[in-house]
Amino acid sequence: MSKVKYYYDSETLSYRKIERKKRTTVKYIALFLMASALFGFFFVILASQFIESPKERELKRELQNMALQYDILNQRMEDAFAALENVEERDNAIYRLYFEANPIPEEQRRAGFGGINRYKKFEGFDNSKLIGESNKRLDILEKAIVVQSKSLDEIKILAADKEKFLQAIPAIQPVNNENLTRMASGYGYRTDPFTKVRKFHYGMDFTAPRGTPIYASGDGVVTRADNSASGYGKHIRIDHGYGYVSLYAHLYKYNVRKNQRVKRGDLIGYVGSTGRSEAPHLHYEVFKDGERINPINFYYGNLSAKEYERLLQKASLENQSLD
Repeated sequence: MSKVKYYYDSETLSYRKIERKKRTTVKYIALFLMASALFGFFFVILASQFIESPKERELKRELQNMALQYDILNQRMEDAFAALENVEERDNAIYRLYFEANPIPEEQRRAGFGGINRYKKFEGFDNSKLIGESNKRLDILEKAIVVQSKSLDEIKILAADKEKFLQAIPAIQPVNNENLTRMASGYGYRTDPFTKVRKFHYGMDFTAPRGTPIYASGDGVVTRADNSASGYGKHIRIDHGYGYVSLYAHLYKYNVRKNQRVKRGDLIGYVGSTGRSEAPHLHYEVFKDGERINPINFYYGNLSAKEYERLLQKASLENQSLD
């Protein structure tokens, strides 16, 4: 119950009850409500600066979790870059070097993306820098993986070509050691058996009984199997590709025909003494880009180190050739 207030009336010398007008009451109520509203408004504003709502706390946790996930993503990208760098190092220092391919420069592997700012959409947020940098590094990583993948595709092709090349090189002795009587003459100046004049001997002479098997020294295609070349008698020429050609002369008979494809070690003919020959033997030559080269450099395919050393010593002797 509200208190009743009085005032002293000096004219009547008595206390009189104070009567509050309704207008005044409404005014006080309006002022109270306005003050309360203003207080509530400022309280909400101040509270919002210092007190988090459940929704704000949830959003803050989501942002913190997102930042954590980006940190984890960056660490995983670091690990991926480290693994990729290991592959790139082997690619440049081993694979591409072995297959005689130019190394891929670092700026090509780690090239960014020019032109428009593709990361502008990440600007204007609390973690814009983190998000933008993470996406940029991810793009560089993806591009580096594509470059490395293409490089490995190239290495695969080069490896296949290298294997084909290694099989094509005339790399074995065309007559087995057990079938040889001796290695009669090597590459270099020798005495002609007919004129007794010192002249250059462009092949190697392997003496063996008539009918001794002769083997292809590398993969290739038979381009000639005839006796129409002066001095060679019955002879065979094999084109190995890559500029290599091998020649087998003074044969007794052939075991191949022109345009036939042969593999290293295939039986192609037999030792004889046809043409300009003093005794049964195989005259063997190797050409590279049309020039005769020393066949002694190509016997790594079927000779041991000691056998090769003995052959090298015999081939270096300046004696009389058999053709």
